[in-house]
Amino acid sequence: MQFVTADTHFYHSELLGVDKFAPRPFPNVEAMNQTIIDNWNAKVGENDLVYHLGDIALYFTKPPRKSYEAVEEVLRSLHGRLVLIKGNHDSRALFKYLAAHNFMVNGQPKYSFHDVGVLLKYDHRQYYLTHYPMMLGIAPQIINLHGHIHHYMVPAKENINVGVDAPEMDFLHPRPAFGAPVSFAEIEEMISAKAAALAQQK
Repeated sequence: MQFVTADTHFYHSELLGVDKFAPRPFPNVEAMNQTIIDNWNAKVGENDLVYHLGDIALYFTKPPRKSYEAVEEVLRSLHGRLVLIKGNHDSRALFKYLAAHNFMVNGQPKYSFHDVGVLLKYDHRQYYLTHYPMMLGIAPQIINLHGHIHHYMVPAKENINVGVDAPEMDFLHPRPAFGAPVSFAEIEEMISAKAAALAQQK
């Protein structure tokens, strides 16, 4: 199966607690990281593919290599192969480190990398996978899956926030466990429910 997620923000201590932008009620980053790992692995299989739309982690150490090692250890523990799309908090140095420590999963690399985005055809629909929300007014048939804005929602039916703390998760019943990537079947549900909700507001 294929899944999508964004904005895991592993190790990001400043998001802990009740924060207006992205509240995460965990006592420490270790608890947050482990919750995301557990919920991810409960849903994603070893041979599945997950598109991560940026902001993997926020962790700074001296030397920087220590943070790269810690982030890679977390990513290594996640099920599935990861297609990593660069977010504003993802450094090229981290991607370089991950590329140097890549390994094979069932004959394919654990990590693959994109700087901007991926245009994907899946089950008769086109998706543009990016970190930042894109306004695709000239191509309304394309759905933009994105992250970046945490618990805010773009008021357009073509934009679906797939971040772990996105409000669009509320369109799913039951709501996915925190940190669990969403499947494309769930994305279709989100698209339909968001379109209906926006139509009611008119």
